[in-house]
Amino acid sequence: MSAVAKTLPWYPSWNLDIFFLTIMGIIALALLIFGILTAYFGKGKARAAGGGMIAGAVVIGFLTYYLSDFTFHVSLVDDIILGAVFYLVAAIIGVVIGLLIFLAAIMKT
Repeated sequence: MSAVAKTLPWYPSWNLDIFFLTIMGIIALALLIFGILTAYFGKGKARAAGGGMIAGAVVIGFLTYYLSDFTFHVSLVDDIILGAVFYLVAAIIGVVIGLLIFLAAIMKT
């Protein structure tokens, strides 16, 4: 089954497979980062929770790799990682511009 086959009828360029896999990849990345921070700075049960988050990140990461390669037949690097970085950078630029407009508005009043 091709990854192009599953698109939304009202917006045909939005690929649901890539959307789903991007969400899974970002969840894995967030769990990895927060797990490392929790395991390093935490004490007692917090360290165990951080280890659990790291293990969960590894499981979700391998699941994302498996689904992208063998189930949805999309490129993990080209379609998911580069797309996620592209949209994340676009979102950050939009937030920074909005924040600058907000700050300019409240500084003038």
